Amino acid sequence: MSQRPLALFGGTFDPVHYGHLRAAWEAAERLDAEVRLLPANVPPHRAQPVLDADQRVELLRIALAGQSRLSLDTRELGRAGPSYTVDTLHGLRAEIGPERPLILLVGADAFAGLPSWNRWLRLFDLAHVGVLTRPGPARALPPELEQQIQTRHCALDGVWRARDAGCIVSLDVTDLDISATAIRAEYAAGREPRFLLPDAVRERINARGWYAVPGG
Repeated sequence: MSQRPLALFGGTFDPVHYGHLRAAWEAAERLDAEVRLLPANVPPHRAQPVLDADQRVELLRIALAGQSRLSLDTRELGRAGPSYTVDTLHGLRAEIGPERPLILLVGADAFAGLPSWNRWLRLFDLAHVGVLTRPGPARALPPELEQQIQTRHCALDGVWRARDAGCIVSLDVTDLDISATAIRAEYAAGREPRFLLPDAVRERINARGWYAVPGG
């Protein structure tokens, strides 16, 4: 019998919000997997976080309290330099062994840019890739990625679970059009971003004065 899959859901989580949490939760249910949220230290493909690592972890711990399906993995925060996913997967694969299915969860936009990632083809030697899709037109993909899909695509109930790595699996998730950028903009404008993130997270941000414009 194959081992229960382990899935990683990375991001800056600046701050964590319901879009992150709901997508991770649905992935955990549909894959019947342990899902770990993986905050990045120095993201190589986007602007640097506003909050530092300890602050973002503080909010993630608050958001994940009271449930056991989703957990926190801070391994990238202890590594200097850019948070290259291939390095993270390599280290994790060494920990969990060669047989347990490992899944890298990415949004459709991030997946479209996969060929720009560091040693991107090596990712398939270390893990499956789970693409979190939402309703709407599909984004055009580069030819080198389309080629990988042709040989690696697996159905959600397909053979990927019996393999440790190498498949591409699509997961439809609820379309919650929430962004951390918009939440930070709400705070900077002096507004209250209720119902976009857990109340306990929002209250901690308010108490710390994070994201407010100095002197605003």
